[in-house]
Amino acid sequence: MDGGRVYLVGAGPGDPGLMTVRGLEILRTADVIVYDRLVNPVLLDEAPPAALRLFAGKRAGGHCLPQDEINARLIEQARLGRSVVRLKGGDPFVFGRGGEEALALAEAGIPFEVVPGVSAAVAVPAYAGIPVTHRGLSSSFAVVTGHEDPAKDHADVDWGRLATAVDTLVVLMGAQSLPRIAAELIGHGRSPDTPVALIRWGTTEAQEVSISTLGGVVTRAGRVAPPMLAIIGEVVRLRDRLAWFEARAQNLEALVAEAL
Repeated sequence: MDGGRVYLVGAGPGDPGLMTVRGLEILRTADVIVYDRLVNPVLLDEAPPAALRLFAGKRAGGHCLPQDEINARLIEQARLGRSVVRLKGGDPFVFGRGGEEALALAEAGIPFEVVPGVSAAVAVPAYAGIPVTHRGLSSSFAVVTGHEDPAKDHADVDWGRLATAVDTLVVLMGAQSLPRIAAELIGHGRSPDTPVALIRWGTTEAQEVSISTLGGVVTRAGRVAPPMLAIIGEVVRLRDRLAWFEARAQNLEALVAEAL
């Protein structure tokens, strides 16, 4: 069969309402969905009932499917003439390995389209009431992975430069390495009193936010469980006044209690 195509679609950070219109449009006509662990299961209900659903299952410490096998599945299904949606948490090109998958498809001669998603790097802080930039507090921010390829013989992230080069640091996938990262930042000049927000399951009903400092994070080895995003910088201090997501949930609880 001819006509197969792969769509690399960002599912957003967790709240299904943050899925893009284009992403939903494609998902609703898919023949095959290859999805990751952080994709909200509610979104899978948007696909046709007969669509084949394949779990790629990436998680900290291991993969259900190795990346090479994921690439092979995408190519195989497209060559069968199917519309294949590679549904990825956040945005496919922000630490989502979407670039690797796109290269594999290009080399195999498979037509593909990239549908950007709302990145957790900005959406999760926003749901926690923390703007990544704010006049007078932060005019720059960087998004950094806290989980580099363990097969590499050296780290690509230069924490020494990042320590004082930008106002706000957003660290993705850094649950296990965060104490080491905090120690490196302090060792290269970042104040140990710099506020840090640790957010689990951001943008979802299970969202948890804890506030600490860089110095406090150094001593928290083994106490932060994934999936977690860390925001480091003075903007974290705004959360006390801007925590709209929790306030909304409390208001809903109050309304329900009144109705009962």
